[in-house]
This record gives sequence, structure tokens and C-alpha cells, in this order.
Amino acid sequence: MRSLTKAVAVTAALGLALTGCGRSEEATPEASGSGSTAAAGGFPADSAIGIALPQKTSENWVLAENLFNEGLTSAGFKGDVQFANGGVSEQQNQIQAMITKGAKVIVVGAIDGAQLGTQLKAAKDSGATVIAYDRLLTNTADVDYYIAYDNFKVGQLQGQALLDGLAMKKPAGPYNIELFAGSPDDNNAKVFFDGAMEVLKPKIDDGTLKVVSGQQSFEQAVTQGWKAENAQKRMDTLLAGSYTGSTALDGVLSPNDTLARAIITSVKAAGKPIPVVTGQDSEVESVKSIMAGEQFSTINKDTRKLVEETIAMVVALQKGEEPTITDTTSYDNGVKVVPANLLEPVIVTKANAAEAYANDPVLGPLTK
Repeated sequence: MRSLTKAVAVTAALGLALTGCGRSEEATPEASGSGSTAAAGGFPADSAIGIALPQKTSENWVLAENLFNEGLTSAGFKGDVQFANGGVSEQQNQIQAMITKGAKVIVVGAIDGAQLGTQLKAAKDSGATVIAYDRLLTNTADVDYYIAYDNFKVGQLQGQALLDGLAMKKPAGPYNIELFAGSPDDNNAKVFFDGAMEVLKPKIDDGTLKVVSGQQSFEQAVTQGWKAENAQKRMDTLLAGSYTGSTALDGVLSPNDTLARAIITSVKAAGKPIPVVTGQDSEVESVKSIMAGEQFSTINKDTRKLVEETIAMVVALQKGEEPTITDTTSYDNGVKVVPANLLEPVIVTKANAAEAYANDPVLGPLTK
């Protein structure tokens, strides 16, 4: 299985990650809220570390669970990895339980980053350091660091991939497209959409792209819960309402692979040619789809690397050192600018898949 194979791989990679805990930029994060950014003093090497993850809506979250369990154990910590499949209230209770157990660092991949303020304040009051993982924690001063792939750039890459795929499909426009976004309670969803629209909006304005349904806003494009069935239902409705007769659908902006496959399923069921469809997360079935010439692109945000860097951050804090920070200006959560360590996403199409996944023991063989 992909998750178990990659969980083993993190152990070897972690040794390298843990030697690179110095900061890449000198910047002093602001003190805030009920506690300041905590690096001074450190804490015992066998401390409890809480990992609060959202619902299991994609392969990457399942993979992260295995990687955190393996990596934290290898680094000598007592890892407590929890999924909040029951929703926001369950995640709130899980974070509170981590505080009660004395967690020195709490890493939060939020279901809804705006609804954890009480728990995050309690974490800071307890002396814990709070790290936002993959999704920014918003409207709170009680978050110390953010670690993620550069999500605005993810959106830009998706927008450019859609344009590139359309140009490959036929040399000149205009092109009929539709826009999909992620779940509105996920802060990243709007960031992805905004990044993509920075690329696509000028082409919509000059007539190169036509959103036939007229649904161009984030609010119109959202997919509640990142659920495939919601994306497929909306695509069914769009096809029935806007693509009757000879009207062709040339492309679809999809924010991730799960939704991309649902969109393709809807198009196939309607008997329409498969349009250019973007994605994200390098899920196994979508990589297969790309190699088969169906889904056009995905984004590789290697979860192994993201977990390695997160654990490296925890180790630096344990030693009383400042962790690697690459951005001190971009991530204003509504209360403070959160110091961030941003990793670089990689666009993947059939043309570069073999190279992109050359070191991936599961995805690499799919590109042969």
C-alpha cells in the first residue's frame, strides 16, 4: 500500500531532515496572544507531541498519519496522532485532550481553521507551541508557525496547466471552461482559487476563456467538504444546463485529484469528450488517469517532505532552537502574520511524470 510503503521511507529521510533545523532566514516572529513564539529553553526529548489532523478526505492525509507515527517515534517523541472524522467539535476535543496529556507541541491540520481559537489559547496557556500544518489557522494570535506547500503558487500552477492543456488540445480559442473550488471551510481552498484566477482572469476578460455557466466566483465554485459526490453532482448540473447540443466543454479547473476524477466521471456519464482537467495531490488513481491520457495534470506536494520538515521543526523546538522559516510576510491570519516554512509544489503532466516521481516508490512505477 502507498501509505505503509511511504511511512517506512520517512525513517531514512528523517535523519537528513533533523540535521537541517537552522533557519534559512533570520527573522524574529512576534510575540502574541497568551504566549510568545516558543523556541527558547526547549523541552525533554521524550515529550508528547500532538498531531491533530482533519477528516480522511484524501490519500495524503492517510499517508501523513503513518509518516507522523513513524517519524515521531524515530525521533524519540511520544506521538499522539488523531483524525477528526466526526467534525470540528471532535477536533476541538482532541486538541484539548492533547493539552491535558502535556503535549509540548501541537501540530494542527484544521478542518476549519477559524473555529479552534479557544483550544489554541488553552494550548498556548499550557506552554505548548502551536504549528499550523498545511492549512493556516485564522483569526487567532495563538499560532506560532505555519508549514505548508506554497498554496497560492499551487493555484497559479493549476491555472497555467489549464491554459497549457487547452492550447495542446486546439491551437486557438476561445475555450469553454468551468471552475471548481474546494471546501469553503478550508482556508486553502480560497488560496488555491485565487492563485488560479490570477492566471485565468485575464484570459476570461479578453474572451480567450468563456465560463459558459457564468459561475466565476469562489462562492459559486465551492465543493462542500471536498466531497467527490458534491463535485460530480454539480458537474452533472452544469452539463445539463450549459452544454446541451453541440456546445463543447474544453476544460475544467479542479482544485484536487479526488474532485478531478469525479468531474471526469460526470463527463463520461454524459457521453461528452473528456476536457482538460487539473488536479492536486498526486493520488494513485489520478496518476494512472494522467498516464492514460484522461486527467491532464496534478500537483506533487510530497507528503513525505512536508512531514519531515514538520518533525524537523519539532526537533529544533525541543533543542531550544528556531526552526527553518522561509516567509515572514505573506501569511496574515487576520490577527498576526504567522512565520512560515513554505515548500515548493511541482506541476505534473504525462510529459514530466516519470521525472517528477522518479524517487517515489509507489508512483514512480506507474509512469513506466
